[in-house]
Amino acid sequence: MDQLEIFKALSNKTRLQILQWLKEPEKSFPEQTNFEAGVCVGQIQQKAGLTQSTVSEYLSLMQRTGLVIATRQGQWTYYKRNEETFAMLSKLIESEL
Repeated sequence: MDQLEIFKALSNKTRLQILQWLKEPEKSFPEQTNFEAGVCVGQIQQKAGLTQSTVSEYLSLMQRTGLVIATRQGQWTYYKRNEETFAMLSKLIESEL
């Protein structure tokens, strides 16, 4: 876990908002019915109100740092939070910061 990269990824209001939405996807994305693979990138882009390329860049950064997990299904990519990374981050903050 690259601590500096994770904190950089968390230093953006929209990226934080996306992570909050993904914490409770059923509430944040009621138009989607199945969340097993995560939330469709198109739904995230629409809710964020940003261009597809900006949202893809944000999600890619969060994926590289381990904050989200991406699953490809056909032409669609779905994202969900990587709760394991959040647990490790919480332990890090408790013990070292």
